[in-house]
Amino acid sequence: MNKKGRVSLVGAGPGDPGLITVKALDRIKEADVIVYDRLVNPVLLDHATAECETIFVGKGPGRHTLGQDEINQLLVARARAGKQVVRLKGGDPFVFGRGGEEAMALVKAGVAFEVVPGISSATAVPAYAGIPVTHRGYSSSVTIVTGHEDPEKEESSIDWHRLARAGDTIVLLMGIGNLTTIAEQIIAGGRAPDTPVALVRWGTTARQQTLEGTLSNIGGLAKQEGFSPPVVAVIGEVAGLRSELNWYEAGPLFGKTVLVTRSRKQASALSARLAREGADVIELPAIEIHQSPENVAALDRAIDSIDDYSWIVFTSVNGVEAFFDRLRAKGLDISALNGAKTCAIGSATARAIEDRGARVHLVPKKYVAEAVLEEFEGMDIRGARFLLPRAEGSRPLLVEGLKARGALVDEAPAYSALLPAQTAPRALKRLTDGEVDIATFASSSTVRNLVRILDGDLGPLGGVCIACIGPVTAATAEEVGLKVDVVASDHTIPGLVEELVRHVRSR
Repeated sequence: MNKKGRVSLVGAGPGDPGLITVKALDRIKEADVIVYDRLVNPVLLDHATAECETIFVGKGPGRHTLGQDEINQLLVARARAGKQVVRLKGGDPFVFGRGGEEAMALVKAGVAFEVVPGISSATAVPAYAGIPVTHRGYSSSVTIVTGHEDPEKEESSIDWHRLARAGDTIVLLMGIGNLTTIAEQIIAGGRAPDTPVALVRWGTTARQQTLEGTLSNIGGLAKQEGFSPPVVAVIGEVAGLRSELNWYEAGPLFGKTVLVTRSRKQASALSARLAREGADVIELPAIEIHQSPENVAALDRAIDSIDDYSWIVFTSVNGVEAFFDRLRAKGLDISALNGAKTCAIGSATARAIEDRGARVHLVPKKYVAEAVLEEFEGMDIRGARFLLPRAEGSRPLLVEGLKARGALVDEAPAYSALLPAQTAPRALKRLTDGEVDIATFASSSTVRNLVRILDGDLGPLGGVCIACIGPVTAATAEEVGLKVDVVASDHTIPGLVEELVRHVRSR
């Protein structure tokens, strides 16, 4: 029996990938084919499966990859072949997105379809520019209109004179090419020449630019500044509120492109914090956490003799996860730890232990191995047995230091920090094309592995601000030839972001 195909007309939102809806993201993950537009953030495609076919059909001013009829035929053909097709469109598919035309073509062809609405640029872009399209006392109505009508029309169906008097706020999409003429007609329709206007280019992204003017001069200003699509224009008194409500472009990292090199699983926490500060985040995972049979065997042997240990020292969240995963796999729980105390390097590591129901007995004030040794300096640990479940190839300093104090130390390589099997090609290209302003490193492994990904060529990192989570990572960066600009005093992800923000503000 042939699999029945279906087309999902999905709104990708206005540009910020965080504005994608849950349902839209589910459809992307399930898709066999994704047919996407120019204004779709390519980061969203990273959520598709490796087997998914992605087809770019973007349209730009004066150039179309495929005509609309060809796009319609493509959707029908892929669906009839039994594919789950996602037609991914910027903003909302039914707000000047030609989604209605595509839906009609699918109905005519007898193809099943659904519509997944998206956040429209008509409201989101002004919001990111600090402009509410309605506001009590300024505007109680909003009109959304396109400045780019069907070129086959004999005359415009938009009565600009009437529109000028019909409502308070006008949001103009795709009108930058006709802006001067449109402004003149709105003035002729009765709007005051000094009515505030704001043009927002590449809204909701780190490339966002906003140009302010009035109906009388905005056309000239746009030409003078070289403003080109995509642009959303907001016409009305609410545009004047931007001076007080401009929140997004005021972010300390706005306009900065920041590279995150953490593993794909762990990158999101750092990426989210950077994005909240206004950064354009590029995720290029330079590390992959892997548990080999050898890792598992070593950890299992340690767990089998868990009663022998006085202390278990966890140096990372990855070590915590590996240890408790094996504990659970062997049918044990935290009660198996009996009298063993736990030491955690870092608040995140401590939190990971506590989240699994175990107590943390010691967290050094500084989140480095040297601080652990300082904490045990005043204790008599002669003959005490220590277990260190941590990354294969970790620094020997902690093991040697504990042994020098008379402790018996068993190191159980719990996981390996490897080079990822696949490199994110879009992220790597942005780095090598010189788009990165800041590179962040949360471990020594990410430093070494990124250099390997670049085949030893540090050229793409020349002139880039290098930010490290702590002194050990910074030392590794300097060893490979990088100039370190930022080292977090609090060796955590929040601490790294805070230090980076301070650095940027000081410059």
